[in-house]
Amino acid sequence: MRQGRDDGRQPIGPSSASLAILTSFLWGGTPVAIKYSQDVLPPIGVAAARFLLAAGFMVAWCGIQRVSLKLEPGQRRPALICGLLLYAQIALFHLGLDRSSPSHGSLLINTFVLWVAGIEHFITRTDRLNPRRLGGLMLAASGVGMVLALSGADPQEAAAGFDQPSMTGDLLLLGSGFLLGVKIIYTKQAVRVVPPPRLILWHDVIGMVLFAVTAAALEREQIDIGKVRIEAGLGLLYQGLVVAGFCFAVQSQLLKRHPAARLSVFAFSTPIFGVLIAWAFREAAPTPWLLVAGAAVAMGIALVNWKTDRR
Repeated sequence: MRQGRDDGRQPIGPSSASLAILTSFLWGGTPVAIKYSQDVLPPIGVAAARFLLAAGFMVAWCGIQRVSLKLEPGQRRPALICGLLLYAQIALFHLGLDRSSPSHGSLLINTFVLWVAGIEHFITRTDRLNPRRLGGLMLAASGVGMVLALSGADPQEAAAGFDQPSMTGDLLLLGSGFLLGVKIIYTKQAVRVVPPPRLILWHDVIGMVLFAVTAAALEREQIDIGKVRIEAGLGLLYQGLVVAGFCFAVQSQLLKRHPAARLSVFAFSTPIFGVLIAWAFREAAPTPWLLVAGAAVAMGIALVNWKTDRR
């Protein structure tokens, strides 16, 4: 029988590959966009604005897809848990970036792939690692170790105004990567109960409300809208509309046509793009050791995500 166009089993052609790489590139720019916003706004306040925009986009998306916004009684608990996980994960990410550099942020947040693989192999036992994937996990872990070893400010680069990493910031970013992995594993179960667009909308809304309450309680004196420059505003629009909007829409369409396992292979390029974009906008040229660490993380992610089809 001939496959339908949107049956989720189509081979990835040049156009789909280009879109997958484009979304990886745009995701790679997220840490830089956050840093520009956090130059003048506090980290939790930035997260609140980011997910206000994201929630607005998801309301529109649910309308386009004709998905009801109402949560049924059995759907409220999964949505709440996803929202709480989002709040904790994003809070660590923004606080970590406030104390680190975009390149380290991009490399460490993408360790979520490794956490997912490790948890599903060693704890839930829902997806086993073969020797190649286990080797990729170890290779990426060695890259993460190198990234942490490179934590610490360079006085000359700091004086020149370049973003600098710190061990505190990097550990927060690593923790955010872990929580993102946990959230992804839980979301795989939650979407069996809640339609994905509705789940994403409500987890954005719950996260946004918690961020707003936290920012009002802890960062009120640091919020001065009059200080917001065009770079900070563009950074917020990038996070809320380009990443949460355009990238989500493209990824949704790609998943309708192609297997998720094949699309996940492109994830290795996100930290590479992240380092390059950070260098272009916010940081000094990456050191050879950072390039080695980034290559180890990217290659490890590629090996972990590379699953051979069995037919």
